Amino acid sequence: MITHFQFKPLFENKDMPGWHFSFYFKKQKYTGIYQPNGDIEWSSCQPSTEFADALKTQIHELMLFHVYDK
Repeated sequence: MITHFQFKPLFENKDMPGWHFSFYFKKQKYTGIYQPNGDIEWSSCQPSTEFADALKTQIHELMLFHVYDK
């Protein structure tokens, strides 16, 4: 389960899409960039293939809730 999820705009102009995000999963901090099309670019180490798809789904749902469903 993702904990301490945070995001902030990638650009000073907050109308431009793109966001930095960070969270903890299994005591490991992960960071990345969430692109407007839903792609994720990992800035930190990538999650193991065992958890990668589930984490991407959770990040996408969180971004939909916090950014797009205002």
